[in-house]
Amino acid sequence: MKKTLTLLYAILFSGILQAQTELKKVYDEQINPLEQIDQAVAKAKTENKFVICQVGGNWCPWCLRFADFIEKDTTISKVIDENFVYIHVNYNPRKQAGEEQIRQAAALMQRLNNPARFGFPVFVVLNQEGRPIHIQDSSFLEEGNGYSQEKVLRFFQSWTPRVCSM
Repeated sequence: MKKTLTLLYAILFSGILQAQTELKKVYDEQINPLEQIDQAVAKAKTENKFVICQVGGNWCPWCLRFADFIEKDTTISKVIDENFVYIHVNYNPRKQAGEEQIRQAAALMQRLNNPARFGFPVFVVLNQEGRPIHIQDSSFLEEGNGYSQEKVLRFFQSWTPRVCSM
């Protein structure tokens, strides 16, 4: 019985790891996240859009699932393309990342109003001046082992520049 349970756990764990490694890594771990945000804000201002920062990392399976989900869902990706500059903001506060990255991670959290308190991924909507206007806890967008199209669409549609200017 014990061997059977161990085997089942091993199969389940290997399946989870395989599914995670099949997802495309979307976070650029080399870019300065503060500069990345500045560039996105400048672009959003010229395009009359807001910025969505999906904060997390390639270490986060739910972050990669969300990126895959919105890429494959054409209804959601259309709403994003029309209203937002969407960026994947890498967050890595671990000591092995080095002192500079630890400082950047702290500055990033301060700039985005400490969204890490909600877990990862977390979404921060920035207006055209680069100020956070909303932080979205991703757990409210989940459904089963993935995300709900209805909930995700409601989130994005509730924070478009047009809706926010009413």
